[in-house]
Amino acid sequence: MSTRTNRQVCRLERDLETWIETINAVIPSFPALRLGKVHMIWRNIAFAAVLFLGFQSATAQDWNQWRGPSRDGLVPATSAPSSWPESLRRLWRVEIGEGYASPIVSSGRVFIHGRRDPEEVVTAIDLAKGEVIWQQKYAAPFQKNQYAVTMAKGPNATPLVVGDRLFTLGVTGVLSAWDTAKGVQLWTKDFSKTVDTSKLFCGTAASPLASGGLVVVQVGSDVHGGRMLALDPATGAQKWEWRGAGPGYASPVVIDVAGKVQIVTMTESSIVGIDAQTGGELWSIPFPDEWHENIVTPLWTGSHLVVSGTRQGTHAYTLQQANAKWQATEAWKNPDVAMYMSSPVYGDGLIYGHSSKRKGQFVALDAKTGVVRWSTEGRDGDHASVLLTPSHIIYLTNGADLIIARRATKAFEVERRYDVADAATWAMPVLLGWDILVRDATGLI
Repeated sequence: MSTRTNRQVCRLERDLETWIETINAVIPSFPALRLGKVHMIWRNIAFAAVLFLGFQSATAQDWNQWRGPSRDGLVPATSAPSSWPESLRRLWRVEIGEGYASPIVSSGRVFIHGRRDPEEVVTAIDLAKGEVIWQQKYAAPFQKNQYAVTMAKGPNATPLVVGDRLFTLGVTGVLSAWDTAKGVQLWTKDFSKTVDTSKLFCGTAASPLASGGLVVVQVGSDVHGGRMLALDPATGAQKWEWRGAGPGYASPVVIDVAGKVQIVTMTESSIVGIDAQTGGELWSIPFPDEWHENIVTPLWTGSHLVVSGTRQGTHAYTLQQANAKWQATEAWKNPDVAMYMSSPVYGDGLIYGHSSKRKGQFVALDAKTGVVRWSTEGRDGDHASVLLTPSHIIYLTNGADLIIARRATKAFEVERRYDVADAATWAMPVLLGWDILVRDATGLI
């Protein structure tokens, strides 16, 4: 992986007709801006339209956590264009340090967690202007495993915004709560003594989540064991705790199974379901990996829990309660589709993802059977982040290739393809209307 960290905001350009249609619809009382006189004031119209669309996309929908509002890679209809232009236009760039944490957006502000060794840096940026609103840093010395020599030192976990609070979880296991307006640190919890990189090469990676008014984090290592804690977002006070195997790199999710709210997570060697109210373990099944590389975020389709691993392939389980006990039963498995770091999305009865087979393949699996409906030939990159809009599948490869493919087709169909960065892009992008946020090696554009 690259050791630099760039974030890029690329705003989709639309043709002149589209700009005018938008302005005519929004500002009908301004006849000077209507089609027919536009040739006289094109620069002003373009400037006004960019500002207007930027404002709309920043406020129409927040992206407050890992993989979006529903934590599953689904882009709300209000945040997704139905058609894509021939080119993208870069608006701004902000240097934010290295790392793999994805950007998040709340109330027109972008929040990002980065690293300028030996410190971790938290930055708030105005989405429309690209101006730094505030920036805070703290010491976070970290020695990664020698096997991770080509990788950045994190941070890996994507921040979380709940109300007016921002939560960051650093590579060493330091959890911090920040005031979103001014960047004041409200409280912190240091779990660094539970982190060991002898096998958890890259340190803490599970992104914090919100559940039942609490902030939930997963920390630890194979040496010290794993913990999941639910904390009061106002004070950091602990409300419940689960203990078990050390974490992998996957982030936990909240799902509702027949009215039972569960937090599902991957450990270094298993898949676990935890009662979201009490922290009690509901069920657990083995999912071992010799290098503790359980990285893929679990995906709940409403009937199946889908997980994947580079040495395990892709599996689906049904969850049900019998005799007051919960159990996970394997519904299907496909060892030929192995997702390494890429978390899939669900739609159209299909699991859309990126398999590490054949040096990277885009795939679509039948969600009920695991049968491959289509796949590419291969050599599509070591990694791809995946998003799903109402009309498209969006892939961002680690090679900065942004691919817009059509949904619900019998084969892989590319509509548009863009080169969006000058360095590797391992982090999940964010799509908000006509704005796209992309993090590459050291900055945000």
